[in-house]
Amino acid sequence: MNKSALYAHGATASLIAIIALGIIGEMWLAPLRPGGSWLVLKVVPLLFSLRGVMKRDNYTMQWSSMLILLYFTEGIVRATSDKTTLSAQLGWLQVALCLAFFFCVLSYLRPLKKAAKAAAKKAQEQASQ
Repeated sequence: MNKSALYAHGATASLIAIIALGIIGEMWLAPLRPGGSWLVLKVVPLLFSLRGVMKRDNYTMQWSSMLILLYFTEGIVRATSDKTTLSAQLGWLQVALCLAFFFCVLSYLRPLKKAAKAAAKKAQEQASQ
């Protein structure tokens, strides 16, 4: 398995884990209100990106890498401000998963971006001749 495929699988696995953590955490482990809350719907935007990430769509990978920063921020806030230990631990887990996703997506896209820049530079040089 090459690096690109490894990064793509890592991005998919971490995204699925973030979605699962969001659902399980808000419904059972550390809900805002006992019995679960509507805050579980926060995972819906991630569900929209899941198919594109699984298909390795470059555009989806790009915008989902920016979207994940919202979940990173939520994880930091929960980890540092929640009074219950379990909720804080889930916040740190969310932070770790978001970092893993972000790293995998950027590592997957980096060679593609380099190739696109090189092709654009070559096309620009040919056009100026």
